[in-house]
Amino acid sequence: MERHIARWTYWLGVICLVLSFVWRVVTLWVGPVRGIGFAPMTLYKASLLLFVAAIATSTYTWMKSHRPQEADRTGRAGQP
Repeated sequence: MERHIARWTYWLGVICLVLSFVWRVVTLWVGPVRGIGFAPMTLYKASLLLFVAAIATSTYTWMKSHRPQEADRTGRAGQP
């Protein structure tokens, strides 16, 4: 499940970053767009938040897969 979260947050972050860039280019070309309730910086900040969430989820998944087993920590693996 964590891998799906990491994958989706990464791609949503990429989409937000691309939309922010396109919005900025259109604004420079056409001029400011009136009547829109948010700025390109909102999409940029959302992309940063999603990238941080993707990195945190990937790190959690990696740490969980490299965690030693309970028997390895006690040193009693295989003993009756």
